[in-house]
Amino acid sequence: MAKLIKKRSKKAGLPPGTLIHVGERKAEKAKITIVDYDDTHFLGKEVKTIEECFPFNDKNKLTVAWINIDGIHQIEVLEKIGNCFGIHPLIMEDILNTDQRPKMEDFGEYIYIVLKMFYYNNKTNEIVAEQVSLVLGSNFLISFQEKEGDIFNPVRERIRGNKSRIKKMGADYLAYSLLDAIVDNYFIVLEILAERIELLEEELVDHPAPKILRILYKLKGDMVLLRRSIWPLREVISELERGESPLIKDSSTIYLKDVYDHTIQAIDTLETFRDMVSGMLEIYLSSINNRLNAVMKVLTMIATVFMPLTFIAGIYGMNFKYMPELEWRWGYPSILLVMVAVGVSMLIYFKKKKWL
Repeated sequence: MAKLIKKRSKKAGLPPGTLIHVGERKAEKAKITIVDYDDTHFLGKEVKTIEECFPFNDKNKLTVAWINIDGIHQIEVLEKIGNCFGIHPLIMEDILNTDQRPKMEDFGEYIYIVLKMFYYNNKTNEIVAEQVSLVLGSNFLISFQEKEGDIFNPVRERIRGNKSRIKKMGADYLAYSLLDAIVDNYFIVLEILAERIELLEEELVDHPAPKILRILYKLKGDMVLLRRSIWPLREVISELERGESPLIKDSSTIYLKDVYDHTIQAIDTLETFRDMVSGMLEIYLSSINNRLNAVMKVLTMIATVFMPLTFIAGIYGMNFKYMPELEWRWGYPSILLVMVAVGVSMLIYFKKKKWL
């Protein structure tokens, strides 16, 4: 499971705007790709230096530029692009801090959006979280990812297409497309979780083993991580949809509303899963208690049956000289029959009382 809280101690005491990467380093080297397009033009390439991105900061150009940076641990790269595009140092600080809560901030000339992207690692059965930051300008969009991924590849393919709607729209529609791709990927993770919960539920009913408790607690941790990331995203999309920023055109508002609806659906699904996991935890604890009660019931029955038998055996085990029964020829088998009769009588009584 991904860490819920990341270490911030190395930033303690530093002035605001100090650029320090907080989080796990997930890429060896920053990879920078540029996609520049309009309805008749397309340019896609990977650049070696951040300086090659500077010409795309032209407010008068008619094309849309999408600059994607995979790997945010190289502070000098982010510092240069922040200076070129006029990004506030506090925003650059937030981009480097990978423990951000999803939020949106409007700075007039650009909008800053940060949210979480999730993958499911089938090898370790863990949810992997990654922070994605977007800086939306009038004719450019800069995206910052912790590592290289393939969630945005369908968006790139749509831009390459000649008849794609995205090529006729502006940078705000590109931002919507990236948000939509991230939210759609939430449902892939939720579907995998649904399958795990269903299998675990069947195993819980058939064989409530201690290992299930560990899996349930791990699932609860995953739910906490998802909830922390998806719930605030609803506010982010709502602000973008109802905001008055000129960077968000009316033509893109209806698409943002669709993303908002998908976010609500993801939240409802997540809340259902949380209730199911909590219910399964209660079922597990109840089944363990029931099994313990059944075992204690059997042991109590055995102890109760043997109490009078032990009493009888104790009396005749005292070996006093003047005990008439010790001299009887049939004393030993008679006492055994009495003990058997007492035990059987008690079992019949328990059965009539429905204690067995």
